[in-house]
Amino acid sequence: MDFLEKLSRRVEEVDSLLCVGLDIDEDKMPGFLFESTSDPYLEFNRSIVDATSDLVCAYKMNLAFYESLGEKGLMLLKRTVRYIPRDIVVILDGKRNDIGNTARMYAKALFEEIGGDAVTLNPYLGLDGIKPFLMYPGKCSFILCRTSNPSAGELQDLLVDGRPLYHHVAEKILEWNKIGLCGAVVGATYPMELKEIREILGEDIPLLIPGIGKQGGDIEATVKYGTNSKGEKAIINSSRGIIFAGSGEDYAEKSREAAVKLRDMINLYRREKKG
Repeated sequence: MDFLEKLSRRVEEVDSLLCVGLDIDEDKMPGFLFESTSDPYLEFNRSIVDATSDLVCAYKMNLAFYESLGEKGLMLLKRTVRYIPRDIVVILDGKRNDIGNTARMYAKALFEEIGGDAVTLNPYLGLDGIKPFLMYPGKCSFILCRTSNPSAGELQDLLVDGRPLYHHVAEKILEWNKIGLCGAVVGATYPMELKEIREILGEDIPLLIPGIGKQGGDIEATVKYGTNSKGEKAIINSSRGIIFAGSGEDYAEKSREAAVKLRDMINLYRREKKG
């Protein structure tokens, strides 16, 4: 089953565009886990998955939080991926890219060794750094287009032939999508740019949309401008706002409550969009 089919089936099954980011951080995790269990990170991830798996279309793991733990972080990442139900999309968020031969090794690591369904990529090197990922049938490469961070515009808004650079990146994503499955990363914190990119990419290209929750992205605008005419083809991510919703022994229940609230708000605006 390829990425788009897996995503579409999951969205329809659970009626959700919600993606939960499993971005582990000792400073924000419940402290008692580090006293009561031998593997607090895995226990935390498993508890969050158990509490939210019926509410999400995807889980996203920012690789930095795992790589910072060294060898045990890699094992934690792999064990977490294996624990996630197979009908849920797994996105490995590393924003990788390099010259072609190195990119090929990144693709092999993320798709073969770890087992992700999708990755995030930096387009700055052009097709040479993207194509090795596109050679994996059924996998999706989400390419940074207009990111959610405050200084994103320093480069991404630069005018090239009278148009912002992110417009040109969106057009490249359409072009590269003819080689292998592409998506775009577009931040919820810039709704007008999100609208422009959806118009360029059309109905079928999936968008990975971070920036909801702690980063302040507007949910109504995100759904209005980020989904296609059917209220689909968007994966709306929240990490800290869900997984760190509670700090006590009921942290998993608090995470579920936050996930339900966000899922329901997204669906409210999806229904309004679809009429």
